Amino acid sequence: MLRAILTGLCCVCFSVPAGAQPYRAINWLYVVPVSQNSFEVIDDGRSSAKDFWCAGSDYARAFGLDGVRKRLYILDPLGDSKTTAGAKGVVFTVSPDDAMKNTPSSYSVSVKRRNENLAISHAYNFCDTLLDGVFGRF
Repeated sequence: MLRAILTGLCCVCFSVPAGAQPYRAINWLYVVPVSQNSFEVIDDGRSSAKDFWCAGSDYARAFGLDGVRKRLYILDPLGDSKTTAGAKGVVFTVSPDDAMKNTPSSYSVSVKRRNENLAISHAYNFCDTLLDGVFGRF
């Protein structure tokens, strides 16, 4: 009986909308598609700004949304999730509107301001891999 209750509770707590298949990024954060060119990185409760950028860039690379000099833009800063009930998230896009395109390149690593942007290749450098822990970065 307890197992059934816990299973049901987990299903409710970690639910995502039907049809939106989450992707597990290299740093174990979930990324949920919002539209063809936008997606939301879900906070796991201990994520740093670099973790969000890493997961976003990993998703963009995995689904072919990266390209020469492509950038990630924050469409919706850290706040209540658009795709997962009871969670926090950041919505990124690779197709900015004209106002976003005119935003200067970012030197800070923040997920609290709309229009912040980084090159996908730059953001991917925030991803730590298993080999980095063993051998260090060169």
